[in-house]
Amino acid sequence: MRKLLSFFSIILLLSGCAEESKKQEQTSASITSPNGNLEVHFQLDNNGKPFYLVKKNNTTVIDTSYLGLKFKNHPALIQNFKIAEVTTAEADETWEQPWGEQRVIRDHHKQLHLHLEETTDKPRKLNIIFKVFNDGVGFRYDIPQQEYLKGDLVISDEVTQFKLTNDHKSWWIPADYDSYEYTYSETKLSEIDAQKAGYAQRHDRNITNFHAVNTPITMETEDGFYVSIHEANLTDYAGMTLGVTKNNTLSTELVPWENGDKVRTQAPFVSPWRSIMINDEAKDLVTNYLILNLNEPNKLKNTAYAKPMKYTGIWWEMHLGKSTWGRKDAEGNYTTHGATTENALSYIDFNKKYDIEGLLIEGWNTGWEYWGAQDTIGFFDFITPYDDFDIKKVVNTAKENGIEIIGHHETSGDANNYENRLEKAYQYYEDLGIHAIKTGYAGGLVPKGEFHHGQYMVRHHQKVIETAAKHQLAIDAHEPIKATGLRRTYPNFMTREGVRGMEFNGWADENPPSHTTILPFTRILGGPVDYTPGIFQIDLAEYRDGQAIQSTLANQLALYVILYSPMQMAADLPENYNKYEDAFQFIEEVAVDWETTKVIDAKIGDHITIARKQRDSDNWFVGSVTDEEARNIEISFDFLDENANYKARIYRDAADADFEKNPSAYTIEEMEVNSTTVYKANLARGGGVAISILKQ
Repeated sequence: MRKLLSFFSIILLLSGCAEESKKQEQTSASITSPNGNLEVHFQLDNNGKPFYLVKKNNTTVIDTSYLGLKFKNHPALIQNFKIAEVTTAEADETWEQPWGEQRVIRDHHKQLHLHLEETTDKPRKLNIIFKVFNDGVGFRYDIPQQEYLKGDLVISDEVTQFKLTNDHKSWWIPADYDSYEYTYSETKLSEIDAQKAGYAQRHDRNITNFHAVNTPITMETEDGFYVSIHEANLTDYAGMTLGVTKNNTLSTELVPWENGDKVRTQAPFVSPWRSIMINDEAKDLVTNYLILNLNEPNKLKNTAYAKPMKYTGIWWEMHLGKSTWGRKDAEGNYTTHGATTENALSYIDFNKKYDIEGLLIEGWNTGWEYWGAQDTIGFFDFITPYDDFDIKKVVNTAKENGIEIIGHHETSGDANNYENRLEKAYQYYEDLGIHAIKTGYAGGLVPKGEFHHGQYMVRHHQKVIETAAKHQLAIDAHEPIKATGLRRTYPNFMTREGVRGMEFNGWADENPPSHTTILPFTRILGGPVDYTPGIFQIDLAEYRDGQAIQSTLANQLALYVILYSPMQMAADLPENYNKYEDAFQFIEEVAVDWETTKVIDAKIGDHITIARKQRDSDNWFVGSVTDEEARNIEISFDFLDENANYKARIYRDAADADFEKNPSAYTIEEMEVNSTTVYKANLARGGGVAISILKQ
């Protein structure tokens, strides 16, 4: 990894040997962002309880918010503290992503490191570290090795608060311990209520507190700021949810183990970073790289196999009911199996024709007939193909045609079985020459009683990441732990679901058009999303009466730019793409790896327009989508090189397009453009526009 500029300075502010007769004990400390616009103030109250507040442009964004940890087997670390030492530092460096939405990222921050010590007979130590960027703040707990906090530790609660200054407008999903697959609600903080929002419970869902949210939660303040609270570097710790408490305060609620423990650990340890993005405009949240900068640099020596790609797959047909994952049903009757050798070879032919590099094949391995059966576990071995699928022939044929097979492991939530078989299953793929895998955890977890977002599964996903790296496998995880920027440290963890994605449109209440205008400001702030866009057959009544994608076809194309992922699926059936070859050209040519990203205009929940420049190319791609309202927008091409000419191919809604009445109506036009061009786009209801800009 290339470091272009780096300096690091540490200034000792307070020494433990100060003359007691001349100095009072320090009870506060402050630090500003590099540009001076953000301030973090830390203080101990009269009981020695630590708290912090954050200001932007002298306006309080986070008011008096308390910090600390409670333990199951030790007294709480929440009070009777003194500040033993304070150090500050400043870092300014740039680093390069091996793949990503922005090739080079600047990490410029100031750091405040507080060394706290109890004033009791047996004093324990708690360090709190703040990193302050120009567009946000990160802080974490650091428990050093020490005499009076030894052995196994169990955190029972984390006393971490985010006290907001008003009843802000918020975009949120409920604090479900097992799923992030919800559409977003837009309410005031005080109105956060999963039950009133109509979020249905399922057997594989778990909402314990109706007045709590999963992160990121994004807010618009009365002072005109946009704030998003999340976490970074979630490693060997419980996932954080936020409960709404009095005085517009969000309080941390960690996802528990089966017995109620929150975090099992030993000193020394550090918590994940608690992150607060703060921007003047909504659009700037999308290019705020705070989460990535709070993660550690790449630990993998070899990342060449983790390649961005577009892919098709034997997948959507199962969601439609056209074929099945299993060879037989639960009663032993043969079904219309999707993952046959013949079907896979037909997809290879399609991919070759349109130069689509990846092919996902789900349902190739035995065991699917038991999926969803109550109390049936351990039925996937991940290495035995069904008798109608010749995996070696399919893989070899794909290789001969320059196509990468993406393997698939659905665990049905049986993480214990998966861990026991992980090494053998990944060796099997390595021997076949497969370098990418989609994992899935649909269903209740095994071990029973554990949650998808607790420490057990955080540890599980870490084991999967590291084992995959050993076997040169890139990961696309479904039903995952939340994205918190670990892709920087482990670039083989390329993308994940963790969202109410396209599949719901095939068999459930469809995602509304506004859904994809919210995701860039919420879920995707954590990292790439495998939403699986590109459905061209909008009306699905052929498969399920009344079912339809809530967007126009042009909107589906724009999603390849709007919803970032280094692995993007052309999710529809090949026969539907063959019907619209001229529109499919955009999917053929759109990039998946980017030099830079620019958000042109946005309003959360209403519309968003993004331009991205292809890595190692002069080509740009633009996407714009709207909600249920039609809009007239202007797209300035001032991001293009001056004094250069480009050819733009524009895929837009036809004049009579409408996501409900006429979703498949689109028009393609070409025009010469340059940096002075301003394109006026008319977006239909639920519509969009996708633009390829190729340098002449």
